[in-house]
Amino acid sequence: MTKRMIEIVAALLAATSVALVAQDGIVVAVNVPQLVESSLAATRRHWQERALYSYSTRVENRRRDMEGHLKSQDVETLTTMLIDDVPFERLVARNGQPPSAREERRQTNALDELKHETPAQRTQRLREDNAETASLIEEVPKAFDFHVVGQEVVHGRAAYVLHITPRAGYEPRGTYGKVFSKVEGTLWIDTQNLVWIKVDGHVIEPFSIGLFLVRLLRGSQVTMEQTRADDGTWLPAHIEVRAAAKILLLKSVVIERESTYSGYRRAGADAASTRAFRHAGNEKSGE
Repeated sequence: MTKRMIEIVAALLAATSVALVAQDGIVVAVNVPQLVESSLAATRRHWQERALYSYSTRVENRRRDMEGHLKSQDVETLTTMLIDDVPFERLVARNGQPPSAREERRQTNALDELKHETPAQRTQRLREDNAETASLIEEVPKAFDFHVVGQEVVHGRAAYVLHITPRAGYEPRGTYGKVFSKVEGTLWIDTQNLVWIKVDGHVIEPFSIGLFLVRLLRGSQVTMEQTRADDGTWLPAHIEVRAAAKILLLKSVVIERESTYSGYRRAGADAASTRAFRHAGNEKSGE
Protein backbone atom coordinates (compact mmCIF):
# COMPACT_ATOMS: atom_id res chain seq x y z
CA MET A 1 0.00 0.00 0.00
CA THR A 2 1.43 3.37 -1.04
CA LYS A 3 1.77 6.35 1.29
CA ARG A 4 -0.95 8.16 -0.65
CA MET A 5 -3.33 5.21 -0.25
CA ILE A 6 -2.61 5.09 3.48
CA GLU A 7 -3.45 8.80 3.76
CA ILE A 8 -6.75 8.26 1.93
CA VAL A 9 -7.73 5.32 4.14
CA ALA A 10 -6.76 7.29 7.27
CA ALA A 11 -8.93 10.18 6.12
CA LEU A 12 -11.89 7.85 5.53
CA LEU A 13 -11.48 6.35 9.00
CA ALA A 14 -10.96 9.66 10.76
CA ALA A 15 -14.57 9.83 11.82
CA THR A 16 -14.36 6.40 13.49
CA SER A 17 -12.50 5.16 16.56
CA VAL A 18 -9.79 3.38 14.54
CA ALA A 19 -7.21 4.73 12.09
CA LEU A 20 -4.53 3.06 9.99
CA VAL A 21 -0.95 4.32 9.89
CA ALA A 22 2.31 3.01 8.49
CA GLN A 23 4.73 1.93 11.21
CA ASP A 24 8.12 0.53 10.18
CA GLY A 25 6.69 -0.10 6.72
CA ILE A 26 3.73 -2.02 8.10
CA VAL A 27 0.15 -0.74 8.17
CA VAL A 28 -1.21 -0.96 11.72
CA ALA A 29 -4.50 0.00 13.31
CA VAL A 30 -4.54 2.74 15.94
CA ASN A 31 -7.38 3.09 18.44
CA VAL A 32 -7.73 6.87 18.41
CA PRO A 33 -9.67 7.39 21.69
CA GLN A 34 -7.26 5.07 23.54
CA LEU A 35 -4.25 6.82 21.99
CA VAL A 36 -5.57 10.24 23.04
CA GLU A 37 -6.39 9.07 26.58
CA SER A 38 -2.99 7.42 27.03
CA SER A 39 -1.14 10.43 25.61
CA LEU A 40 -2.95 12.80 27.96
CA ALA A 41 -2.03 10.65 30.96
CA ALA A 42 1.60 10.36 29.86
CA THR A 43 1.91 14.07 29.11
CA ARG A 44 0.44 14.98 32.48
CA ARG A 45 2.95 12.72 34.27
CA HIS A 46 5.87 14.37 32.51
CA TRP A 47 4.51 17.86 33.17
CA GLN A 48 4.43 17.01 36.87
CA GLU A 49 8.02 15.73 36.68
CA ARG A 50 9.13 19.15 35.48
CA ALA A 51 8.71 20.43 39.05
CA LEU A 52 11.73 18.29 40.00
CA TYR A 53 14.11 20.14 37.67
CA SER A 54 16.11 23.34 37.66
CA TYR A 55 16.63 24.97 34.26
CA SER A 56 17.27 28.19 32.37
CA THR A 57 14.82 30.11 30.19
CA ARG A 58 15.37 32.76 27.56
CA VAL A 59 12.23 34.76 26.76
CA GLU A 60 12.14 37.19 23.86
CA ASN A 61 9.13 39.48 23.55
CA ARG A 62 8.55 41.46 20.37
CA ARG A 63 5.78 43.81 19.34
CA ARG A 64 5.14 44.73 15.72
CA ASP A 65 2.58 46.77 13.85
CA MET A 66 0.26 44.99 11.41
CA GLU A 67 2.75 45.70 8.58
CA GLY A 68 5.44 43.73 10.42
CA HIS A 69 7.61 46.66 11.54
CA LEU A 70 9.31 46.02 14.89
CA LYS A 71 8.11 48.48 17.54
CA SER A 72 9.65 47.07 20.71
CA GLN A 73 11.78 44.15 21.88
CA ASP A 74 12.62 42.78 25.32
CA VAL A 75 14.81 39.80 26.21
CA GLU A 76 14.74 38.14 29.64
CA THR A 77 17.11 35.50 30.96
CA LEU A 78 15.69 33.51 33.86
CA THR A 79 16.67 30.56 35.99
CA THR A 80 14.33 28.22 37.82
CA MET A 81 15.75 26.61 40.96
CA LEU A 82 14.34 24.34 43.64
CA ILE A 83 14.02 26.08 47.00
CA ASP A 84 12.91 23.60 49.66
CA ASP A 85 11.74 21.34 46.79
CA VAL A 86 9.62 24.14 45.29
CA PRO A 87 10.43 25.67 41.87
CA PHE A 88 11.42 29.34 42.16
CA GLU A 89 11.94 31.49 39.07
CA ARG A 90 14.57 34.22 39.25
CA LEU A 91 15.28 36.97 36.71
CA VAL A 92 19.00 36.92 35.86
CA ALA A 93 19.17 39.62 33.20
CA ARG A 94 16.98 41.87 31.08
CA ASN A 95 18.33 42.94 27.70
CA GLY A 96 21.82 41.89 28.80
CA GLN A 97 21.74 43.96 31.99
CA PRO A 98 21.34 42.81 35.63
CA PRO A 99 17.88 43.18 37.19
CA SER A 100 17.01 46.64 38.45
CA ALA A 101 16.95 47.38 42.19
CA ARG A 102 13.15 47.24 42.07
CA GLU A 103 13.18 43.84 40.37
CA GLU A 104 15.71 42.52 42.88
CA ARG A 105 13.54 43.66 45.79
CA ARG A 106 10.54 41.98 44.25
CA GLN A 107 12.46 38.73 43.87
CA THR A 108 13.81 38.91 47.43
CA ASN A 109 10.29 39.43 48.76
CA ALA A 110 8.97 36.52 46.72
CA LEU A 111 11.76 34.28 48.00
CA ASP A 112 11.05 35.35 51.57
CA GLU A 113 7.35 34.52 51.14
CA LEU A 114 8.24 31.10 49.77
CA LYS A 115 10.59 30.33 52.66
CA HIS A 116 7.90 31.28 55.19
CA GLU A 117 5.09 29.44 53.46
CA THR A 118 3.26 27.19 55.93
CA PRO A 119 2.54 23.54 55.13
CA ALA A 120 -1.16 24.40 54.85
CA GLN A 121 -0.47 27.24 52.42
CA ARG A 122 1.77 25.04 50.30
CA THR A 123 -0.80 22.27 50.23
CA GLN A 124 -3.49 24.70 49.11
CA ARG A 125 -1.28 26.19 46.40
CA LEU A 126 -0.33 22.78 45.05
CA ARG A 127 -3.98 21.73 45.13
CA GLU A 128 -4.92 24.77 43.04
CA ASP A 129 -2.08 24.14 40.58
CA ASN A 130 -3.06 20.48 40.20
CA ALA A 131 -6.72 21.41 39.76
CA GLU A 132 -5.83 23.79 36.91
CA THR A 133 -3.75 21.12 35.17
CA ALA A 134 -6.51 18.54 35.68
CA SER A 135 -9.07 20.93 34.20
CA LEU A 136 -6.91 21.38 31.11
CA ILE A 137 -6.33 17.64 30.67
CA GLU A 138 -9.96 16.66 31.27
CA GLU A 139 -11.40 19.17 28.82
CA VAL A 140 -9.17 18.31 25.86
CA PRO A 141 -10.86 15.00 24.83
CA LYS A 142 -14.28 16.61 25.30
CA ALA A 143 -13.50 19.74 23.32
CA PHE A 144 -11.80 18.29 20.23
CA ASP A 145 -12.15 15.67 17.54
CA PHE A 146 -8.85 13.87 16.87
CA HIS A 147 -8.00 12.57 13.40
CA VAL A 148 -4.87 10.48 12.85
CA VAL A 149 -3.42 11.60 9.51
CA GLY A 150 -0.13 9.73 9.44
CA GLN A 151 3.26 9.32 11.06
CA GLU A 152 6.38 11.51 10.92
CA VAL A 153 9.84 11.65 12.47
CA VAL A 154 10.37 14.64 14.80
CA HIS A 155 13.94 15.20 16.01
CA GLY A 156 14.74 11.55 15.43
CA ARG A 157 11.59 10.22 17.15
CA ALA A 158 8.71 8.49 15.38
CA ALA A 159 5.41 10.24 16.10
CA TYR A 160 1.74 9.85 15.28
CA VAL A 161 0.35 12.99 13.62
CA LEU A 162 -3.14 14.03 14.65
CA HIS A 163 -5.23 16.87 13.28
CA ILE A 164 -7.40 18.48 15.97
CA THR A 165 -10.63 20.37 15.37
CA PRO A 166 -13.28 21.76 17.76
CA ARG A 167 -16.03 19.24 18.45
CA ALA A 168 -19.48 20.26 17.27
CA GLY A 169 -21.87 20.75 20.18
CA TYR A 170 -19.12 21.10 22.78
CA GLU A 171 -20.21 23.26 25.69
CA PRO A 172 -17.16 25.17 26.99
CA ARG A 173 -16.34 24.77 30.67
CA GLY A 174 -13.80 26.81 32.58
CA THR A 175 -11.15 29.15 31.21
CA TYR A 176 -9.59 26.65 28.83
CA GLY A 177 -12.90 25.43 27.46
CA LYS A 178 -13.77 28.88 26.15
CA VAL A 179 -10.47 28.96 24.26
CA PHE A 180 -10.62 25.38 22.95
CA SER A 181 -13.78 26.01 20.97
CA LYS A 182 -11.96 28.65 18.91
CA VAL A 183 -8.72 26.89 17.97
CA GLU A 184 -7.55 23.95 15.90
CA GLY A 185 -4.17 22.46 15.16
CA THR A 186 -1.81 19.52 14.79
CA LEU A 187 -0.45 17.24 17.51
CA TRP A 188 2.57 14.94 17.33
CA ILE A 189 2.53 12.00 19.79
CA ASP A 190 5.66 9.91 20.39
CA THR A 191 4.92 6.34 19.30
CA GLN A 192 6.92 4.83 22.18
CA ASN A 193 6.27 7.08 25.18
CA LEU A 194 2.91 8.48 23.95
CA VAL A 195 3.95 11.97 25.06
CA TRP A 196 3.03 15.11 23.14
CA ILE A 197 6.38 16.05 21.59
CA LYS A 198 5.05 18.88 19.43
CA VAL A 199 1.88 20.96 19.23
CA ASP A 200 0.97 23.51 16.58
CA GLY A 201 -2.28 25.40 17.14
CA HIS A 202 -3.90 28.45 15.61
CA VAL A 203 -6.95 30.61 16.26
CA ILE A 204 -9.85 30.08 13.85
CA GLU A 205 -12.29 32.41 15.60
CA PRO A 206 -11.41 35.63 17.50
CA PHE A 207 -11.82 35.65 21.28
CA SER A 208 -11.17 38.09 24.11
CA ILE A 209 -8.98 37.67 27.18
CA GLY A 210 -8.18 39.83 30.18
CA LEU A 211 -11.61 41.33 30.79
CA PHE A 212 -11.94 42.03 27.04
CA LEU A 213 -8.89 44.33 27.03
CA VAL A 214 -7.15 42.11 24.47
CA ARG A 215 -8.86 40.33 21.59
CA LEU A 216 -6.88 37.63 19.78
CA LEU A 217 -7.57 37.60 16.06
CA ARG A 218 -7.90 34.76 13.60
CA GLY A 219 -4.51 33.39 12.52
CA SER A 220 -2.80 33.80 15.89
CA GLN A 221 -0.53 30.80 16.40
CA VAL A 222 1.28 28.88 19.14
CA THR A 223 3.91 26.15 18.72
CA MET A 224 5.36 23.98 21.47
CA GLU A 225 8.17 21.43 21.19
CA GLN A 226 9.50 19.13 23.91
CA THR A 227 12.86 17.46 24.43
CA ARG A 228 13.70 14.15 26.08
CA ALA A 229 16.05 14.36 29.06
CA ASP A 230 18.71 11.72 29.73
CA ASP A 231 16.44 10.06 32.31
CA GLY A 232 13.59 9.76 29.78
CA THR A 233 11.50 12.67 31.04
CA TRP A 234 9.97 14.90 28.35
CA LEU A 235 10.38 18.61 29.08
CA PRO A 236 9.56 21.85 27.20
CA ALA A 237 12.28 22.92 24.78
CA HIS A 238 10.69 25.74 22.82
CA ILE A 239 7.39 27.63 22.89
CA GLU A 240 6.58 30.31 20.35
CA VAL A 241 3.48 32.48 20.28
CA ARG A 242 2.56 34.85 17.46
CA ALA A 243 -0.67 36.65 18.24
CA ALA A 244 -2.45 39.21 16.12
CA ALA A 245 -4.47 41.20 18.63
CA LYS A 246 -6.51 44.29 19.27
CA ILE A 247 -5.49 46.19 22.41
CA LEU A 248 -8.43 47.85 24.18
CA LEU A 249 -10.36 46.74 21.08
CA LEU A 250 -8.83 49.66 19.16
CA LYS A 251 -5.15 49.28 18.27
CA SER A 252 -4.12 46.25 16.17
CA VAL A 253 -0.67 44.81 16.88
CA VAL A 254 1.29 41.60 16.48
CA ILE A 255 2.68 40.22 19.74
CA GLU A 256 5.44 37.61 19.54
CA ARG A 257 6.81 35.67 22.52
CA GLU A 258 9.52 33.06 22.12
CA SER A 259 10.64 30.95 25.10
CA THR A 260 13.65 28.62 24.91
CA TYR A 261 14.44 26.21 27.77
CA SER A 262 17.84 24.64 28.45
CA GLY A 263 20.17 23.27 31.13
CA TYR A 264 17.69 20.89 32.75
CA ARG A 265 19.05 19.29 35.94
CA ARG A 266 17.07 17.00 38.18
CA ALA A 267 16.72 17.73 41.91
CA GLY A 268 19.90 17.13 43.86
CA ALA A 269 22.24 17.97 40.99
CA ASP A 270 22.37 21.65 41.92
CA ALA A 271 21.94 21.58 45.70
CA ALA A 272 25.05 23.71 46.22
CA SER A 273 23.86 26.50 43.91
CA THR A 274 20.44 26.43 45.56
CA ARG A 275 21.99 26.89 49.00
CA ALA A 276 24.13 29.73 47.66
CA PHE A 277 21.08 31.51 46.25
CA ARG A 278 19.19 31.14 49.52
CA HIS A 279 22.20 32.56 51.38
CA ALA A 280 22.31 35.53 49.00
CA GLY A 281 18.60 36.11 49.62
CA ASN A 282 19.16 36.07 53.36
CA GLU A 283 21.93 38.64 53.06
CA LYS A 284 19.74 40.96 50.99
CA SER A 285 16.91 40.63 53.52
CA GLY A 286 19.29 41.67 56.28
CA GLU A 287 20.56 44.77 54.51
